[in-house]
Amino acid sequence: MLYEHMEGSSAACRLCAHRCVIGPSKRGICGVRENHDGVLYSLVYGLPVSAAVDPIEKKPLYHVYPGSRSYSIATVGCNFRCTFCQNHDISQAPRESGRIIGNATSPEDIVAAAVRSSCRSISYTYTEPTIFFEYAHDVGLIAHRKGLANIFVTNGYMTSEALEVLHGLLDGANVDLKSFRDDFYREHCGGRLQPVLDALEKMKASGVWLEITTLLIPGLNDDGGELRDLARFINTLGRETPWHVSRFYPQYRMTGRPATPESAVRRALEIGREEGLLYVYAGNLPGDDGESTFCPGCGNRLIGRHGYRITENNLKNGACLFCLRPMEGLL
Repeated sequence: MLYEHMEGSSAACRLCAHRCVIGPSKRGICGVRENHDGVLYSLVYGLPVSAAVDPIEKKPLYHVYPGSRSYSIATVGCNFRCTFCQNHDISQAPRESGRIIGNATSPEDIVAAAVRSSCRSISYTYTEPTIFFEYAHDVGLIAHRKGLANIFVTNGYMTSEALEVLHGLLDGANVDLKSFRDDFYREHCGGRLQPVLDALEKMKASGVWLEITTLLIPGLNDDGGELRDLARFINTLGRETPWHVSRFYPQYRMTGRPATPESAVRRALEIGREEGLLYVYAGNLPGDDGESTFCPGCGNRLIGRHGYRITENNLKNGACLFCLRPMEGLL
């Protein structure tokens, strides 16, 4: 899907914002889309490398069927090369080793497994769902017929054409807004900022429930001015848009940088509140109050969390038990 046959048997991919022009017998930046005589093929269709039943809070999604299970799948590959990737062993495998691995599983079997596991949704996650778009698309069609929601956990580096195909099929997304500086994206991710912002605006306009995550890395994207700019942008999407600020731990090619101080995460949450965001959350700080949802109306705790576990739930029919204010999200 989403490519054009070009002169000289090249293929122009229209799936992600790299918009690769791929020569014969070559692959795109993602490492999983290959040109065979001018026809672009997915090398990972029906080959999930990971499939698991997760709490929806692990995505993290705090306003999508809280306390429910989400059947979570991924294939190898990614269109980014983040130096701090926590799943680099599968996301970067095609680029670093050329290997395509996975267990042959049909879309029907994925949905059947989700139903057997009493899942409320299917999450396309762990790597980048954009690069296994055709597989996610076909799973998603069947999932909707079975009453399951479709969730992308994504870097947001996708084209408007891809989002148009997903219209009506994608229910919710957690999008990594990794920084609000283009040079960060270029140096540490191998991409650019603006396409992510464009995708966020288009998803919001099409009715996708959005939550945003920023991994706070000391000395790279934790400047107060940058965080304020980022929070202001989120506010333009709607002040009800949740912002998850996660603590960084050394990973992959960024093992020499220290973990994020807890105080830096809490300061980022303060900035989000100062900029008018209704829901700001601390990630990778189990037991912190920043994991919980508080009612913007009365200030009482709506949902208490410890890690991925819900410890308290004061929602009834999607509204606060204390003041009856509805909580935004898919509930």
